Amino acid sequence: MRMKSNYDLYPHIHVETDEKVYAIVGWEAIGKELRKAIDSRAQAKTVLCVDCYHGVWEADVLNSLKAALSPDAVFCAHDAQISKEKALNMLRYNITDDRVFGILSHHRIADFFEPEATETLRAAIEGAQGLVLVFGIGAAYLCQPDILVYADMARWEIQLRFRSGKLANWLNDNYDEDNLRKYKRAFFIDWRVLDRHKQELFGCMDYVLDTNDASRPKMMTGDAFRRGLDTAVTRPFRLKPYFDPGVWGGQWMKETFGLPKGTKNYAWSFDCVPEENSLLLEVGGIVLEIPAIDLVFYHPHELLGEKVHARFGAEFPIRFDLLDTIQGGNLSLQVHPLTEYIQDRFGMHYTQDESYYLLDAGEDTCVYLGCKKGMNKEDLRRALEESQITGQFDAGKFVNAIPAHKHDHFLIPGGTIHCSGKDCMVLEISATPYIFTFKLWDWGRLGLDGRPRPIHVAHGIPNIQTDRDTDWVMKNLVNHVETISEDSHVTEERTGLHEREFIETRRHWFDAPVQHNTQGNLNVLNLIEGREVLVESPTGAFAPFAVHYAETFIVPAAVGAYTITPLDRGGKEKMGTIKAYVRT
Repeated sequence: MRMKSNYDLYPHIHVETDEKVYAIVGWEAIGKELRKAIDSRAQAKTVLCVDCYHGVWEADVLNSLKAALSPDAVFCAHDAQISKEKALNMLRYNITDDRVFGILSHHRIADFFEPEATETLRAAIEGAQGLVLVFGIGAAYLCQPDILVYADMARWEIQLRFRSGKLANWLNDNYDEDNLRKYKRAFFIDWRVLDRHKQELFGCMDYVLDTNDASRPKMMTGDAFRRGLDTAVTRPFRLKPYFDPGVWGGQWMKETFGLPKGTKNYAWSFDCVPEENSLLLEVGGIVLEIPAIDLVFYHPHELLGEKVHARFGAEFPIRFDLLDTIQGGNLSLQVHPLTEYIQDRFGMHYTQDESYYLLDAGEDTCVYLGCKKGMNKEDLRRALEESQITGQFDAGKFVNAIPAHKHDHFLIPGGTIHCSGKDCMVLEISATPYIFTFKLWDWGRLGLDGRPRPIHVAHGIPNIQTDRDTDWVMKNLVNHVETISEDSHVTEERTGLHEREFIETRRHWFDAPVQHNTQGNLNVLNLIEGREVLVESPTGAFAPFAVHYAETFIVPAAVGAYTITPLDRGGKEKMGTIKAYVRT
């Protein structure tokens, strides 16, 4: 059933170096580099600003910089920020009482600084002499830097630090709070505010500091950072994937990708979610990690294309991730909100329409999809509410259990009740509002933290579309495949998505090179069959790029024409890719 993959766990983008584009490793080398930059100014006073993203171990970084540089004066941004109590009061509407869902914040960095304290601190910075170090989240808001260092932080690393109990949310001391609540506040507030602030600094960063591995800090020049982002949008590339266990997790990814055996299971892999994943830049043999969302912010036009950018702004609208239930359990029974619901309740402008593409499947497995014909929503609501007390729910009474096989494609527009059954390896292709899943029934399980997983029947019931019944689902959502073109070597098929969904998917079966063209539109692809292909430019515009089985890769809109050539079929008659793009 399984094909062993030479899956690359650490894909990186090579950045050409020169006298302004380079990287260094270790606090001693970082200190020498910064001292060199300070001395080259030949000024009596230098303001060295080290601004930070939330999640950086600020005390460790500050102490390391002080030891390396011996500044004459040190000012910390935290001293001018609002109190925990004031922040909670200001953000109460956005935080909400819900364990999972909040309201997107539109606050700016200035809202988190006390005006009087800010002016006092700015005056003190202005009056200081010698080497003046201004440090912390929002430090660049307080001063006019002579040298600006930005300490960025990967979203996945932030989540791991939350789970360790050693990291609280920004302007909070909730170290021991439920991790879902910490993630919620980061997602709806911290990351929104700090992303707006960071974007204002991209063009003037002199250095970017990577402390994701606290024991091995790395720093690259701002020119290296910007050249890396410039390079990414001229060629196909992959993001750094991450893997996480879950109560329903399986064994397919562990075996196929050669993941560490010590983990009980792997439920998720995020390998194309720029909001969450990282981008690895290799600069002079040193690999640095930055949030992939930086690329979306810095080059939205080149990455997304003009029509997609006009519709979504600087947001990456397509998500590919993997859900593994092989030798695991059912996913939670769930529904995603309708567009008007997510707009009204959460401030998002589009919803999480999605689909399940089956990379693999066991025998006698199924996907739960759509309402049983004749099902009554009030009966469903009552049964779901009672299940929270009794721990019992007959899913088969209300939801279609549709047999599932390898390479089936199930389309799931928002408002459709659904979940994958056990023994499915799902490539989830979806829009990316991220966390807006209303769980209805979780088969009586506790989460890995020993707590009941959140259930949102009150949100879910208004969104379930009962007219998407058995007949409608089979006609509209199951293997809706149309052949677009076919010859002896290449077959192109349209596999969806539904007309309510903005994503188009095309599947290619091939044993010879296939010509593609972005047509000015973001492309996201996965190698669904075969061991390895080569992605090439017909004009030599980018270096040949190898892709392995089950890897997801991004082709920026600016790339234009590209060719996918089979290298190793892995014993298969033909190879296969599935490509997603936004309908325009």
